[in-house]
Amino acid sequence: MRIVKLESLMADAGWRTACYLKVVTDEGIVGWSEYGEHFGTAGVTGVIHALGELVIGMDPLQIERIAALLRGRTIQAQGGINQNAIAAILNALLDIKGKALGVPVHALLGGSLRDRVPFYWSHFGTYRVRNHAQLGVPPLKGYEAWAALGEEARARGVKAVKTGLIAEDGNGGFANFGPGFAYTPGYPELNLDRTVLTTLRKQLAAIREGLGDDVALMLDVNFHFKTEGYVQLARAVEPFGLDWLELDTYDCQALSHIRQMAPCPIASLEALYGRNGIRPFLEKGTVDIAIIDLAWNGYLEAFKMAALAETHQVNVSTHNFCGGLLSDVISVHFAAAIPNIRLVEFDVEDVPWKSEFLTAPLIVEGGEIVVPQGPGWGVDVDEAFVRSHPPRS
Repeated sequence: MRIVKLESLMADAGWRTACYLKVVTDEGIVGWSEYGEHFGTAGVTGVIHALGELVIGMDPLQIERIAALLRGRTIQAQGGINQNAIAAILNALLDIKGKALGVPVHALLGGSLRDRVPFYWSHFGTYRVRNHAQLGVPPLKGYEAWAALGEEARARGVKAVKTGLIAEDGNGGFANFGPGFAYTPGYPELNLDRTVLTTLRKQLAAIREGLGDDVALMLDVNFHFKTEGYVQLARAVEPFGLDWLELDTYDCQALSHIRQMAPCPIASLEALYGRNGIRPFLEKGTVDIAIIDLAWNGYLEAFKMAALAETHQVNVSTHNFCGGLLSDVISVHFAAAIPNIRLVEFDVEDVPWKSEFLTAPLIVEGGEIVVPQGPGWGVDVDEAFVRSHPPRS
């Protein structure tokens, strides 16, 4: 069997573009993966196809050999866009191998440990703040709306939710808060304004009221502050019993200090690449939960990263916000196969047509996702639907 073609397909996924890679073999077996260009990875499609030229004619079942070749050809600029491109190619090859052998991907590296994986409702409320019209739901108005959303999650059997930071818009509603991404004022100094804490306390109190005490609550504050601000914020949210506070920094010493000072578990590392990227952070005991991105690192490398985390008694959660559903499927295969899974990131609310991107639905029941059992990923991208929904100009 040989690789004969790589093709990218794009589709409208609301506020972002769903990006799929199709790898075709001379025996007619097709492998699929998903990647993203909507947040910090612009241009990855071109890199995928530049690197893809190197694998044309190669045996798609020799995944480690192809991985070694692609790493070698990008060694002087490892990580970043190059690693995103390598991940997209290798993830598609795993789909091909599973189909060729007639087994699901989670069976390729030792088999699954579970038939269902636990997830958390990601972007809880914050997607409604930013994208309510595309979600087909009303905007959140007043803190009582956050409490009502918490009640809705509990009624749906969701076991865990993760929200993010917001700001009051002066009209009873809320606005996006994102200085760490240079979306809103405050970059690059990234100081913690006390009004942020006031708003956050009201938000978390309302969510906790709606969720009750039995549903896990997490908070993601991304790259929005410096070390001092993260420590202040961690202390401020102590009364709300967070299952974890998630934050990002590239400074190992800073994250170690934050974890030592924080009264709650710390989750991080989603912005890092590969075992070499997370190793010093694990050695310095910086996290309680390691976040790993399957679309950025690739299933194969992520599996090894999870094994490394296991040697430090650290469990893993997935980072996943591509938007085209196949990335959810890939995360579920990963979570089924590693021993140290904590939770899978999953967007319960998304654009109404998201389920149409795949040939079969992802089954979600309460707080768990059923692991697909078909060959490869167990589902394929619905090409006809994707082609009928081109990205918005």
